Amino acid sequence: MERSQIWFALGTVTLALLFACALADDEVFVLTQANFEKEVGQDRGALVEFYAPWCGHCKKLAPEYEKLSSSFKKAKSVLIGKVDCDEHKGLCSKYGVSGYPTIQWFPKGSLEPTRYEGPRTAESLAEFVNTEGGTNVKLASIPSNVVVLTPETFDQIVLDESKDVLVEFYAPWCGHCKHLAPTYEKVGNAYKLEEDVIIANLDADKHTDLAEKYGVSGYPTLKFFPKGNKAGEDYDGGHDLDDFVKFLNEKCGTSRDANGQLTAQAGIVASLDALVKEFVSASDDERKTILSRMEEEVEKLTGFSARYGKTYLKAAKSCIEKGANYATKEIERLQRMLAKSISASKADEFIIKKNILSTFSA
Repeated sequence: MERSQIWFALGTVTLALLFACALADDEVFVLTQANFEKEVGQDRGALVEFYAPWCGHCKKLAPEYEKLSSSFKKAKSVLIGKVDCDEHKGLCSKYGVSGYPTIQWFPKGSLEPTRYEGPRTAESLAEFVNTEGGTNVKLASIPSNVVVLTPETFDQIVLDESKDVLVEFYAPWCGHCKHLAPTYEKVGNAYKLEEDVIIANLDADKHTDLAEKYGVSGYPTLKFFPKGNKAGEDYDGGHDLDDFVKFLNEKCGTSRDANGQLTAQAGIVASLDALVKEFVSASDDERKTILSRMEEEVEKLTGFSARYGKTYLKAAKSCIEKGANYATKEIERLQRMLAKSISASKADEFIIKKNILSTFSA
């Protein structure tokens, strides 16, 4: 494997691990075959959801269970965890799991569980855990990254020419809207660090005039208002999280995955990438000529691509001035920085720079 491929692989693994750490405070504790008995049956009670990723009832439970986990995050005497039964079949079989989701309570110091048979709502689960665990935790409200629109704010937000805006027109009583709600929240979470992308909704039942203005006749109706078309266009894609992410990445030029993690393509500009391939295999004199061509190409770029172009140029100049190993050493430095406690926006900045530098690592 070439060194550039090795660095790319290492960078991808590192990025995934860093992102997992970044989300650790918000997500349900992930239990596996390796850590189950180290975490469960020890010095705290544990509520465990045994689930399958493809299970519809599990997907419906997910936002309620995450809300529960967030509320009990600081309760040291209780663990809220989950087991992927597709991945850990033996563990799930050991505890008699035959359907999904199965929720079981493991008392402190015991691996003999009691099955939870109550309603699958955060409120009911919290009441159960408080009773069994001897706690008195109240449910926390989780901040939403979906912007709530009103007639007073609609034009200011949606018609902003500097923003790409996805709008859901919904009705509170609509069953399909209720089904979409947790997925739509995840879309908002995935794009919360993208300043130019806004995920929003409007109560069309309450604001009928505004809904009619945009031709809304059923719920939910989703419309996309890109920077270049504030008349809006219908969103006709699927309602799964991956469908929304694919649509927004294509339309907005972003590079996020379903968890909001930057992909390995974040920051990459195709026209410059082609020049970098010439650059890394060229002689020192030829590199200066290619750098001039890169500068000409950057002049043509706009928006985020122009910003990324400056990073390309800085990397090319540093490779000329500091030698062939510059990119490799700088990637190592960035990975050390990413391992530290830094803000999500700063992590994005470092990841994009690392992605670009990876193209220079021969």
